[in-house]
Amino acid sequence: MSCYSVRHSSGGGQSAESKREVNAGDIALPEGYSIEAIAHGLTFPTAVAFDEKGDLYAIEAGYCYGEAFGTPRLLRIPANASPQTIATGTNNGPWTGVIFQGGNFYIAEGGVNQGGRILRVSLQGEMTPVVEGLPSFGDHHTDGPVIGSDGWLYFGQGTASNSGVVGEDNAKFGWLKRHPEFHDIPGEDIELAGQNFKSKNFLNPDKGMVMTGAFVPFGTPTTPGQVIKGAVKCSGSVLRVKPNGSNLERVAWGFRNPFGLAFSPDGQLYVTDNGYDERGSRPVWGAADILWEVRPGVWYGWPDFSAGEPLILKKFKTPHKAQPKFVLAKHPGTPPDSIARFPVHSSADGFDFSRNDKFGYRGEAFVALLGDEAPATGKILHAAGFKVVRVNVKNGVIEDFAVNKGKHNGPASKIGGGGLERPVSVKFNREGDALYVVDFGVILHDKRGAHPQQGTGVIWKIARK
Repeated sequence: MSCYSVRHSSGGGQSAESKREVNAGDIALPEGYSIEAIAHGLTFPTAVAFDEKGDLYAIEAGYCYGEAFGTPRLLRIPANASPQTIATGTNNGPWTGVIFQGGNFYIAEGGVNQGGRILRVSLQGEMTPVVEGLPSFGDHHTDGPVIGSDGWLYFGQGTASNSGVVGEDNAKFGWLKRHPEFHDIPGEDIELAGQNFKSKNFLNPDKGMVMTGAFVPFGTPTTPGQVIKGAVKCSGSVLRVKPNGSNLERVAWGFRNPFGLAFSPDGQLYVTDNGYDERGSRPVWGAADILWEVRPGVWYGWPDFSAGEPLILKKFKTPHKAQPKFVLAKHPGTPPDSIARFPVHSSADGFDFSRNDKFGYRGEAFVALLGDEAPATGKILHAAGFKVVRVNVKNGVIEDFAVNKGKHNGPASKIGGGGLERPVSVKFNREGDALYVVDFGVILHDKRGAHPQQGTGVIWKIARK
């Protein structure tokens, strides 16, 4: 631990180059597979979808950490031609996910300015909100969506904060000054333990220090036994709604950032969940990213458990920081075991299941690992993520599938070459014989935060030779 303490952080976005090359030959795949770049020069792409004819579409987020605002766009990606704009959004990004169903696209709008929404967009670009007013002003946003065999839209809603308490880290993210009243919302009534955290008054620096509790606005202390009312539109949840916008329901909650959702071939819903960071008033050490099997009515542990383990264990104590204590006096249930655990800070995001023996690995989940965002999320000595992996959901075994060639792991902008930068999602085409990898592009990181580089996003296609 002492060696760790004196060494500098060396995350994937640190000491990287702002420019990127694109060279499929720099990506290693299993024998018998090939990869090609079919679109590049995109700005903050996050997901792809296919219409009923099999044509390819992509969305650009319009927002990235580092307070980089742009215009969210739905693009058609024709073969051997420039992308065509189908629809544009406002400054309420990021657009984080898209599907096509019943002649329309459904897009998850992150909602950093006006709150999260699920949008229905026609092929002609006509846009209609299906769900509005989601609690998405904070660190994590509205994600998904996917369609279940029941015909309902399922989507994820991230948390406002890292571990339940609004603090300095949220001021650095930018949203605390825009929405000082915002905080996490539980999925059901909860009773607090009265844990409060002292910090500088980042909203009014001249007024000294403040105390902040969990599930309340910044600068608001809590008391033991205090009850916080729950809501359907809650933080850290998986929700569902009918495509016409009726009957919004909570499926499960207690996630931290349920970014990726996908149904397996047998109809079971799974979700990727980004683990805690070593930041803010209640930092958590060594919390893995998780793949969960989603069961209705279950509480998955946030903000007091990580992958089913209580944060009061010594393994979660950040060096030179206080041991995390429970912020809930009573827990809504016992968190289940995870299906798989990804490397700490690897950012397990969008994923999809193989359904075709022609591609291979039928029934396994292919997961995009965006990569670490050190040092803002915590010190890291070696880059984590920056690849596509596959997961056997029956036994939790994780195997590399698409990785950059070379002696060291990391994004191409750091280790050299023109391979993968930051895979943010993957999607199989309608036939299931090709996997499309959405590469967000270059994001540089330093002590000041994130510095995303426009025009560096790429879409890759992987198929059997």
